[in-house]
Amino acid sequence: MSNRILFSVLRIAIAVAALFALLWWFGMRMPGKNISKAAPLSPDEVTLREELRADVQKLAGDIGERNMWHYTQLNAAADFIEDSFSGAGLHPRRESYEIRGQACHNIEVEIPPQQDATSAEPTAAEAAVSSGAVASAKAASPPSIILIGAHYDSVFGSPGANDNGSGVAAMLALARRFAGKTTEHTVRFVAFVNEEPPYFLGGDMGSFVYASRCKARGDKISAMISLETIGYFSDAPRSQTYPSPGLGVFYPRVGNFIGFVSNVHSRTLLRRVIALFRKHAKIPSEGAALPSFVPGVSWSDQWSFWRCGYPGIMITDTAPFRYPHYHSASDTPDKLDYDRFTLVVSGVEKVIEDLDKL
Repeated sequence: MSNRILFSVLRIAIAVAALFALLWWFGMRMPGKNISKAAPLSPDEVTLREELRADVQKLAGDIGERNMWHYTQLNAAADFIEDSFSGAGLHPRRESYEIRGQACHNIEVEIPPQQDATSAEPTAAEAAVSSGAVASAKAASPPSIILIGAHYDSVFGSPGANDNGSGVAAMLALARRFAGKTTEHTVRFVAFVNEEPPYFLGGDMGSFVYASRCKARGDKISAMISLETIGYFSDAPRSQTYPSPGLGVFYPRVGNFIGFVSNVHSRTLLRRVIALFRKHAKIPSEGAALPSFVPGVSWSDQWSFWRCGYPGIMITDTAPFRYPHYHSASDTPDKLDYDRFTLVVSGVEKVIEDLDKL
């Protein structure tokens, strides 16, 4: 009897080990060379840091808690985001819907792709022959879209500096930097409303309303990047936890890295993004493509795009698995590590530039 029990336990152990090995190979082994510590800021990154600091202060310090229970502040945040887009020379558009008779606003700006000004002009004969085919091809194949999004509401009872003032500040900074650039794809920046409970992972979640409309009109989104709680880092031992104890075998126990997370279906996009990030990296990074039922994997606006058939990833400091002020009144602007936060945003800017070239 004891030998039978021993063999059963051994078989289970082997099966579990094989499962984790497969999970590591398929979902955790990421391309690119990682680094072990953050690098100093460049002069341009110092400027970016102060820009991020000011926008987090505006959202979480001056405006404060912003949600349907603090509707005036929620609208003040929407106005601030809209004004910030306009100040960068962009043309914001509100996509609105109602909850219990109150208007809620997703806010987007778009940078359309530019024709290559250096390409040779066709002759009149070539133009006459090909114009119909080209027009047909363009109509059948609209430009693909790289979408960067962040939710601007905060959870009830919290001013939401890290969650998600950090994501919104990053999204605004990136939009400003792409406002004057020539792109090959459509690059779209979107501020989402109502990500937090009770709308979280539901039909009234702002990003779900938005993604559903994208699907209905046939938007070709090739990459959705959700910026979710990206401003807190720690060098303290055991400052990083995970939703499953087994994940701690594969990942650091110190919360000094930025995380890249996707579901299994978005694995290709995740690997591409983290490889591009590591090519320019000035801060450690970790990545995981895991089943969406693993706690934390679907916990932001990328979930909405998965539901509509689009590939999406989340960039995060891992929120409740690291940040001690998560969803609390103490999630204030002074808690963020603005130097390392800046390095994340600077790296994401380069990722978008490189994705645009693919």
